[in-house]
Amino acid sequence: MNYSEAFLKLEKIGQTHLLKWYDVLKDDEKQKLLDKIELIDAKVLASNGSNKDKETISPLKTLTLPEIKEEELEDRTLGLKALKEGKLACVLLAGGMGSRLGYSHPKGMYNIGINKTLSIFECQMNTLKERVKECGSFIPLFIMTSPENIDETKKHFEENDFYGYDKTYIKFFIQTEYPVTDLNGKILMTNKYTPASAPNGNGGWYLSMINAGLDKYAKSIGVEYFNVYAVDNVLQKMADPVFLGSIIKRGYESGAKVVKKVDPDERVGVICLANGHPSITEYIELTDELRFSKDENGEYLYNFGVILNYIFRVDALDRTKGNDFPIYRANKKFPYMDDFGNTITPTENNAHKYETFVLDMVRMMNNCVSFEVDRYKEFAPVKNLHGIDSVDSARELLIKNSIDI
Repeated sequence: MNYSEAFLKLEKIGQTHLLKWYDVLKDDEKQKLLDKIELIDAKVLASNGSNKDKETISPLKTLTLPEIKEEELEDRTLGLKALKEGKLACVLLAGGMGSRLGYSHPKGMYNIGINKTLSIFECQMNTLKERVKECGSFIPLFIMTSPENIDETKKHFEENDFYGYDKTYIKFFIQTEYPVTDLNGKILMTNKYTPASAPNGNGGWYLSMINAGLDKYAKSIGVEYFNVYAVDNVLQKMADPVFLGSIIKRGYESGAKVVKKVDPDERVGVICLANGHPSITEYIELTDELRFSKDENGEYLYNFGVILNYIFRVDALDRTKGNDFPIYRANKKFPYMDDFGNTITPTENNAHKYETFVLDMVRMMNNCVSFEVDRYKEFAPVKNLHGIDSVDSARELLIKNSIDI
C-alpha cells in the first residue's frame, strides 16, 4: 500500500488523521504506518456495540455425568482411535498477560506452585502428555499468543524444553488485532506511526489461524477437529477421548464442556438454545425468570456453565469464515498519543476496544454436545490473586486432585 491508497482508504472511513505525522517520519516508519493502515478492518469500526438481535432462549439438553458413564467405553474407543490417527489438534488461547495477578508476563508462565516451580503452562502440558500416553501418538498443539507476548512465550517453552513434548508438533501464532478508537470512533495513535490496536477477542482464534496459514497446515496433516481451550484453567482436560468420541458418534459439529453451577447466581455463561441454535448466554443476559426456572424433576433448566473448552469440526468452522461475527465494544482505559505528540495515560475510560467471542462460534454451529464434567476435577480458573476463581482456590483444587505443587 502506498500513501495515495492509504489516504483513499482512510478518507472513506473518516480516519485520515492517522497520516498527520507522515511527512516527518523516517522511511521505515512510513512503511510501518502504511502496513498498519492496510490491516485496518473497516467493518469493525462500523460496529455500534449492539451485538445481537433479541433471541428466544430455551434449554439445551446436557449429557450429564451418569449418562456419560453409561456410554464411556464406546465413546473413549472412538475418541482414542481419532486421536491416534491425528484427527484432533489442540488450540491453546494464551494471548493474555497476568496483570490481574500482579504479574507482568504471559499468564501461562505464572507460577502456581507452592513448594516447587509449576507454571500454568506446565500444568496443562502435563495433562496433554497424559493424553499422548493414553492414545500412543503426539497431538498437534497450536498456541495463540499476542504480538506483545509471543517472544516471551516462545522463549519460555524453549528454555523449558517444551516440557518434554515433541516440539515439531507445536506451532505458535499471533492473534489478529482490531483498531482501538476514542469514544467518538476515531482510531487512537500510540506513536506517530502506529495506530492503536488490541487483540480481537477469543472468538478470533480461527481467523488468526487462517491469517497465519495454519488452517491449511492442519488440514494437510489430517486434522478434522480443533479442541480450543483457555490458558487460565489449571485443571483443563484437553484432547479428552470420551468428549471427542461423544461428538463423533453423534455426528455433531461441536461440543462444549460444562459444569453444574454451584447456584443459580453463579456468574458463568450458560449453555442453552437461542432461536433454536446452540448458544451460550452470559449471566447478565439471563432474566430472573430464566435463571430460576426448573423442569418437572425440580432441576434448574439453565444449570450448566461453560468452561471455555470446546471442540469444533473443521468443515463446520470453514462455513463460519464468511459470516460476520457480532463485534462487542467495551469501554477501556487506553494510553495514546495526543494531537501534540504527547503520550497520555488516562485515569478514566477513554477508548473503545472491539472483540469477538468464541460463544458466537457456537451459535454458528447446527448442533452442539453439552458435555458435563466434574467441576472439582476440571475447573480451576485463575482469574484473581485471592478469593473466588483465584490462585488460592486453584492451588486448593490441584492439591485435592493429588497434583504435586
